[in-house]
Amino acid sequence: MDGAEPAAVSPWLPAKRRRTAWSATDGADLRGPFDIAVAATAVLAGSGVVIGWSPAAEALLGHRAEEVVGRPAGVFLEPAPTPVGPAGSGPAPGPDAVAGRTARHADGRAVPVVVLDCPLTGGGPAARILVIEEARRAREARSRQAMLHGLATQSPLGLAIYDTDLRLSWANAAHDHEVGRPLAEYRGRPAEQLYPDGAFQTVGGPRTLNEVMRRVVDSGESYLDLHFLAKLPSDPRRDHLWSCSYYRLQDEDGTVLGVCEDAFDITDRHEAQSRLSLLAEAGRRIGITLDVPATAQAIADVAVPDFADDVTVDVVRAVVEGGEPLHGPTAGHDLIRVASRSRHPEPPGPRTVAPDGGAAYPEGSPQLRSLSSGGRVLDDTTLVVPLRSGGRTMGLVSYRRAAGPRTFDGDEVALADELTARAALGIDNARRYTRERTAALTLQRELLPEYLPPQSAVDVAHRYLPADDLTGVGGDWFDVIPLSGARVGLVVGDVVGHGLAAAATMGRLRTTVEALATLDMAPDELLTRLDDLVGRTQEAHPQPAPSDGAGPAGGTGTPGGAAGPHPEVTTGATCLYAVYDPVSRHCTMARAGHLPPAIVHPDGSCTFPELPPGPPLGLGGLPFEAREFDLPVGSLLALFTDGLVESRSHDIEQGLDTLARVLCGRAGAGLEELCDRAVAELRPPGTTPDDTALLLVRTKALDEDRVAAWDLPAEPAAAGRARELVTARLETWGLPELAFSCELVVSELVTNAVRYAEGPLQLRLIRDRTLLCEVADAGHTSPHLRHSTIDDEGGRGLFIVAQLVSRWGTRYTPSGKTIWTEQAFPTGTRPASDAA
Repeated sequence: MDGAEPAAVSPWLPAKRRRTAWSATDGADLRGPFDIAVAATAVLAGSGVVIGWSPAAEALLGHRAEEVVGRPAGVFLEPAPTPVGPAGSGPAPGPDAVAGRTARHADGRAVPVVVLDCPLTGGGPAARILVIEEARRAREARSRQAMLHGLATQSPLGLAIYDTDLRLSWANAAHDHEVGRPLAEYRGRPAEQLYPDGAFQTVGGPRTLNEVMRRVVDSGESYLDLHFLAKLPSDPRRDHLWSCSYYRLQDEDGTVLGVCEDAFDITDRHEAQSRLSLLAEAGRRIGITLDVPATAQAIADVAVPDFADDVTVDVVRAVVEGGEPLHGPTAGHDLIRVASRSRHPEPPGPRTVAPDGGAAYPEGSPQLRSLSSGGRVLDDTTLVVPLRSGGRTMGLVSYRRAAGPRTFDGDEVALADELTARAALGIDNARRYTRERTAALTLQRELLPEYLPPQSAVDVAHRYLPADDLTGVGGDWFDVIPLSGARVGLVVGDVVGHGLAAAATMGRLRTTVEALATLDMAPDELLTRLDDLVGRTQEAHPQPAPSDGAGPAGGTGTPGGAAGPHPEVTTGATCLYAVYDPVSRHCTMARAGHLPPAIVHPDGSCTFPELPPGPPLGLGGLPFEAREFDLPVGSLLALFTDGLVESRSHDIEQGLDTLARVLCGRAGAGLEELCDRAVAELRPPGTTPDDTALLLVRTKALDEDRVAAWDLPAEPAAAGRARELVTARLETWGLPELAFSCELVVSELVTNAVRYAEGPLQLRLIRDRTLLCEVADAGHTSPHLRHSTIDDEGGRGLFIVAQLVSRWGTRYTPSGKTIWTEQAFPTGTRPASDAA
């Protein structure tokens, strides 16, 4: 045999530290439980009096010799139960019997022991010797002895011991079986005589048994998994390959006794390597495209000529067209020939093909029998294997060999099953691709917002356009998130990649952005948290290496740009997040590798603000920065992904200019109309390689009479003053029904700010779609809702507040924090935003 593959770790590398049974733990002591040299022993006279007591007995039971010698054994050992023989025969004899007994320690505790009672002859004073061992240690010793016995008689691993002259001194039953003779017939022979033509195949070390064993004996180093090729003495016609290990044997004094050999026959595994190489080639070539005929042709090209002389692949017509195969036998199905290859000009066997491409089989052919039974059929030199996936038959692969002695044996039939299974998987992936894209598109549309509720801060309109069929569904998204204080969060993002993975990741990111935004995070902080999430996702799902195989129908690459038949794995994302405050008319933005928005001012001018770029999500290592703008009422913001402004026909700069022209040309038009015009100009009918998201926002502002703000001193009297101000304002707004509850809320929030935070304080009421109440202070600690016990003097105020309001939370600012609440208007009250 040609050399086996070298081990992953070189077996010639010596161990860093030699280990022996004498330097190991107590578990390596393989001596019997009643070894007289170490066991506890007591010598009894004929009368049962102790006349001898070993140091080991003193160590086990704690009795000193002078305490037990001259006394009966009952001092330290309870009497044994009388064994009963067969009915009517009286007590059963039991010399040298091993029995479970209970011994009494010197400190009074009971010790379970096993006792070996050994009678003595000769007429001296000593009549019996009791060998005593702790029951637990006796059980462990029996297990060790059973292990040694199993290695010698039952283990499939061949074990042999050679002395320092490298002559065989002992072997187990497995080794005897390999040699084919009992140990007594070949004991004492050198290893080289048993395997005269053998040699090690492992690269980089000695070649002969003598060299390896001499090195082990002299150096004491052990070697693992050396591949040794030789003819078996019991089977000299065939080469065998063993995986061998060698280590030195020595006693507790360090005297070298010889070397031990462990050998396991791996011949079958070695012979299977040629079949594995064919499977490896199949793995490189089958299933690298999402095209049914190309995948079918790949299996024919792999199997001919190394495995078969002729291969044909017939597939159900519905599968080729992307349909669903049916369960059960497919004898009545319409099959068409999609691939074939032969090493002969005239291929063996029937090859009838109908004019429409359908496969025709003669009566009694292996193909018809396979279709009828739904299973594999081997007929002389023809092997027919059904293409099955998920319990469904999608077609047939026919392997043929020229007439002669070559037939398919069991291992070759298994190899044909594996090759066919790989082709079936690739064909099924191609069939599923269309359904997968449809599912991904549905998933994405479900994850994107279908309806954006009206906001007091902005008017919005949006569009989403998927990519073409070849590229697959992408991961663009947008959202409008209501925030505390009548503010609104605006977000647009783009997940790298296509397919279900991109759509699912988009859903995760959109949900995460919404959750983080409701915590009133600043845009730069929100992007930092989002960057951590994408980075962890990439670590958990590394991207596979891209494939350079040909795509469907001779194209380059696979649909979606993925490696192999699966959708591309998401590798990152870009995002733009903005927060607009209709009270201050400030807008704060931050971006992570995303294009800046377009801002159309009320005077009709359009700008693309210079935002700090920030790295794309998932790269990490660089900070995100935010920038704040003042936006007059009526300003128009356009948030979009690169699919809108970049295409094969023009670059990004040209697309940005076109977008600015569209937005400025009819800045006063409705947002829906502007969305339609922008899409028509930048995404004309036709296919595009990327999906597109567009979000148009026109800013609004809250009237001054809908906002009331007061500065309060950080003193206890501020709570009373706050109640008076709130009551008066609610009377002015015509909301006296909310006065009581709002007074309680304001009183608790102001009191907490005075007690636990720092001044100055600010109280603000906003009449929007709900009544908003805010208390700001200079502290940075947030109150927490908790359940107070009966003995607590405080801690109930915030719980009461939570019962009176529909929502509450904390918003941090550079100067401190703001505690805010929302209260619903009484039934029949018209929100101020609707009146506006």
